[in-house]
Amino acid sequence: MRTIEWRDGTVMTIDQAQLPSEEVMIELKDCEQVALAIKEMKIRGAPLIGVAAAYGLALTAYRSEARNTEEFLHELEASADLLRKTRPTAVNLFWAIDRILTKARHCSARPHLLRKIVIQEAEAIADEDVEINRRIGENGSQLLEDGDTVLTHCNAGRLATVDYGTALAVVRVAWKEGKKVKVIADETRPKLQGSRLTVYELMRDGIPVTLITDSMVGYVMSKGIVDKVIVGADRIVRDAVINKIGTYTVAVLAHEHNIPFYVAAPISTFDLQRTSRDVVIEERSPEEVRCIESYRIAPDDADVLNPAFDITPLRYVNCIICEKGLVSPSKSNNLIGPETLKELEP
Repeated sequence: MRTIEWRDGTVMTIDQAQLPSEEVMIELKDCEQVALAIKEMKIRGAPLIGVAAAYGLALTAYRSEARNTEEFLHELEASADLLRKTRPTAVNLFWAIDRILTKARHCSARPHLLRKIVIQEAEAIADEDVEINRRIGENGSQLLEDGDTVLTHCNAGRLATVDYGTALAVVRVAWKEGKKVKVIADETRPKLQGSRLTVYELMRDGIPVTLITDSMVGYVMSKGIVDKVIVGADRIVRDAVINKIGTYTVAVLAHEHNIPFYVAAPISTFDLQRTSRDVVIEERSPEEVRCIESYRIAPDDADVLNPAFDITPLRYVNCIICEKGLVSPSKSNNLIGPETLKELEP
């Protein structure tokens, strides 16, 4: 089952904030509801956020009563502005919005045809995401050997995408190929995506998984329990990978213990016109740290720092697994440039 679907003017998606306690499907009827679901992390995961944003614009198009093309584009751009404000770090959100707007702007059709074009483009983005993730899995599976134990951080699985996942796609393909791989999932404070979502997914698939706290990563590596690390990414710039807070710590520990550190992400996550200095790191509510769900674990007025993402320099990354193949940072300068992706074209 897909994580998100378009059903005749309604977007259906699983409420990830309720997992693993309840599997609740929510119906989103307009762009404002999609934006709120993204902001509240009912919808999360970089590729899925991109698809959700595309569907948000599709909902605006579906309900538009614009009388002319100019009015239609104005409505679409207003919805795009709303979606852009939900989460500032993951580049897939902006990529999907720009793709939809570009498609709409370059069509001279009247509003009733533009509605169809926008909806079709959003559906195309969703369908492509599934196939891209399968190819990421196939490309990355060659890096895993029979019996490997893979450590993951956060959730880069089916729930972070339309289907199949990025980092977990690699594990799924290797498992399907008969490799007896195992996974160690860290809990990923403060939103606990590792414990709530990654463990939930893998247990449902019958893939062996062990949950640890974030602070146990160094211990399990020092004991020789971890063979490989695979994480996802919310943005990949010329000199770094931006991913869920804690990724940098895992990368440094992997480097210290000579454990390969891989990043699995679609090309839409690459933002190679920028460096890490250009990226806005999202700061989230202090309550996410003061509480675990509704249970308070810190004083009400405790000062809190709560960045949602951190920055991992490319010198800690062995390679990036994308749908076109394996991308390695330049050994001379630990950078990736736009020309790198052109070299992957068939």
